[in-house]
Amino acid sequence: MLELLNQRMSVVKQVGDLKKANNALIYRPEREKAILDRLHSINNGLLNKAAIDAIFLEIFAVARNIELPERIAYLGPEGSFTHQAAESRFGAMSDYMPLSSIRSVFESVETSRVRFGVVPIENNREGIVSETIDLLQETDIRIVAEVLIPVHFTFATQCEHLSDIRYIYSKDIAFRQCSKFLNEYFEGLGAEQVPVESTSKAARLAAKEPHSAAICSHIAAKLFDVPVLFPNIEDSPNNRTRFLIISKDFVNQKSESDKTTFAVKLADTPGSLAGFLQEFNEKQINITKIESRPAREGNLFKSWFYLDFDGHYYDENVQMIVKKHQERIKWLGSYVKLC
Repeated sequence: MLELLNQRMSVVKQVGDLKKANNALIYRPEREKAILDRLHSINNGLLNKAAIDAIFLEIFAVARNIELPERIAYLGPEGSFTHQAAESRFGAMSDYMPLSSIRSVFESVETSRVRFGVVPIENNREGIVSETIDLLQETDIRIVAEVLIPVHFTFATQCEHLSDIRYIYSKDIAFRQCSKFLNEYFEGLGAEQVPVESTSKAARLAAKEPHSAAICSHIAAKLFDVPVLFPNIEDSPNNRTRFLIISKDFVNQKSESDKTTFAVKLADTPGSLAGFLQEFNEKQINITKIESRPAREGNLFKSWFYLDFDGHYYDENVQMIVKKHQERIKWLGSYVKLC
């Protein structure tokens, strides 16, 4: 297997040289998705879908780094769920830059300090990340891909017994999403729940302080070498967060299953939104998400709309809508649909 992979990477390097000479795209998420779909369809062994994705996404990432090493910015700190999302697509070998805010990630991409950025867009329990969609509308950044990560929290500590734990560190949202575990295991023990800026910081504190524990991601527990006492302590087994990979001047080719995102500013007249949405219905385009955001125009209470729908920007039925409303539509990206 190692010999075959090395042979493959020799070919990859030659392909990379050709792509660089022709200024061609290195990252092709639609092509990677097509390969994974084909592998799933021919699989007759013990490896499940998640295992196949993990193995081959890492191979893809290694190949991309041989073709052209890229720097990736993400919402930090190191060990966060956004870090996990970034590594799931760009692999362990990429050059990562953890940043302290979503705006910093956008600025790094916009100024070409990095080629790609990874930011959260929504959680199925907590809702949309407003800062991300506002910055998509404000900047000239495109969505390259979406990443869907199951959110699993671990309980990590150096203590051998729960009764020895005096402080439990985590982010406030993690305490909310693990409330059943905390109520069942720590009722009457008197451990204090201490909110901190991130689950990564919680793991770092639990690594240094005696009589303490952290609710954190498995990657943070591993990073700071804190033993995991209990895995998967979240209340809901269906907790998911969606992340976006963003870049500058990046356009995906069409795939068999695409999603497109628009920012739309409609006329402030009765029925303008209803009429606009009816056009999608008439063109048989499935809208999957719509969010209203404040336009921040002077003292007026106006809005713009964030819109996700099935299909690619260059689909004929989509182009019919674009041409009619081109002054009111901002194309934020078309990318392989995962959810």
